[in-house]
Amino acid sequence: MTDALIGYIQGAAALAPVWGFFLVLFFMTLESSFIPFPSEVVMIPAGFLAARGGLTFEAPIPDAIVAIIAGIAGSLLGAYINYFLARKLGKPFLDRYGKYVLLGPAKLERADELFLRYGAGATFVCRLLPAIRQLISIPAGIAQMPLKSFTLWTGLGAGIWVIALTSMGYYFGVSTAEMSWAELVHSGKDMIRGNLLWIAPALLAGFGAYVFLSNRIMRTSPETKSEASS
Repeated sequence: MTDALIGYIQGAAALAPVWGFFLVLFFMTLESSFIPFPSEVVMIPAGFLAARGGLTFEAPIPDAIVAIIAGIAGSLLGAYINYFLARKLGKPFLDRYGKYVLLGPAKLERADELFLRYGAGATFVCRLLPAIRQLISIPAGIAQMPLKSFTLWTGLGAGIWVIALTSMGYYFGVSTAEMSWAELVHSGKDMIRGNLLWIAPALLAGFGAYVFLSNRIMRTSPETKSEASS
């Protein structure tokens, strides 16, 4: 699927000087909703074009910054689509009809289990995990997670992911003479896999700290104390 999409993104790159940021926003909104669309084919080329002065401002740093902002905004918009649809339609509807939009029961159950177990922290960590990244917004909507909290944790997770991908593309744009679009995307994906040895422990440590602090706050909250004494 990634290779098929690379050709379309390469064609869209011809419009990058004028429409580049809007294309990033659009495609990242798709990627973050229930439509399967790999963000690597969007943000890595965006970083590459920014480094080459191929976006609207024709200046590497401003182009990279605005591309990142557009990518995060698109990620949030797509997440809001899933969140509000799930909040309005509810779990029974999604269980019954989700398969028609590639949301099979197994995928929904996995996302639901992660959210129920880890709560708000899952919306942060899962934004950095393939396959589950888009789906974690659905149980958050079903559980009616507070919108401010959902926005914060989703924005943080999406921000890290978008910055990482854009930085990779920017690195290739600065350090290489010529790369095909397929080489660019696959090199970025290989770089992600190659750095998982230090990325994964850092994420687990941050998530562990979140779980520890959340449990500590819950144990010491006034509501918990009053329930324990009654």
